[in-house]
Amino acid sequence: MDPEYFQCYDMCWGTLGTVRPFSNFHSDVDAMEIQKSLEKKDAGTLVRILTNRTNAQRQEIAKAFEELTQKDLAAALKKALSGELEDLLLELLMPPLQYEAYCLQQAMVGIGTDEETLLEILCTRSGMVLQEISAAYKEIYKKDLDKELKGESSGDFAKLLMALLNKEELAGGVQRDIEALSATLNGKKADAGPWIDILTSRDADHLNKVLMGLELDIGQMVDQALEKKFSGDIRLGLKVLVECIQSPEGYLAKRLATSKTPILQRIMVSHSEENLLCIRAAYLKLTGTSLYTALQKQFKGDHLQALLAICRSED
Repeated sequence: MDPEYFQCYDMCWGTLGTVRPFSNFHSDVDAMEIQKSLEKKDAGTLVRILTNRTNAQRQEIAKAFEELTQKDLAAALKKALSGELEDLLLELLMPPLQYEAYCLQQAMVGIGTDEETLLEILCTRSGMVLQEISAAYKEIYKKDLDKELKGESSGDFAKLLMALLNKEELAGGVQRDIEALSATLNGKKADAGPWIDILTSRDADHLNKVLMGLELDIGQMVDQALEKKFSGDIRLGLKVLVECIQSPEGYLAKRLATSKTPILQRIMVSHSEENLLCIRAAYLKLTGTSLYTALQKQFKGDHLQALLAICRSED
């Protein structure tokens, strides 16, 4: 692993997120100010409040707003706003597990499946968190997430999605895992089974040792071997999983660099209180441009101000 990648872990304020608890927080005061802003259609004030509070604080504001007005805050925002700003502020209002469930559902709804969004979430979340997301999905959509994922996939890719959703850490020997993966690459058609089994059932430190050892053993980068030996969705799935094992923030930075608004908003909202600082650092290293600067080139108005507030500062 690149030692520069870890520099952002040493931040003195003790969090890898960009959005932190607002110190002088009073949910009733915020609720009243939001009510006035909605009446005036003052989007700037809505942005200032909702992007400067943690999700837990936003939930308290929503509760205070409902007590004050007998109205649902999300519904009120929908009525007052439109477009990408509306989408962003509504996303900020969703509790984290519900938001992840919503993102998974959106990746499967309609014609065609957004496989990489499914992989992005399943590969960057722990097994415990994914079980909580599954429970939230069941509560919201009255459907089982595993059955929905199976219905949107087939073959080895379906097996990979199920293994990711139910990932657990089991003991394994590094050299034994290296040999098992290396053996799959010897024939004309590689066997995805050992890759799925090993990469979804070991801790990150173990897997990084396995992947580095495998590269020495086969004389090429793992992603190059996957590109040659696999095809279709399973190739995409294994390549994304390997990237997320080696550098989850690096993978998410690459996703941000696509400049697609739904992807960018989802990652910034999902990771704003967790590791957006590290994603920002990885983005700068990948593109040579800070995320803060890149946002200013792509967006404008209140939507831009909201994204900049979540991003927080220049690198």
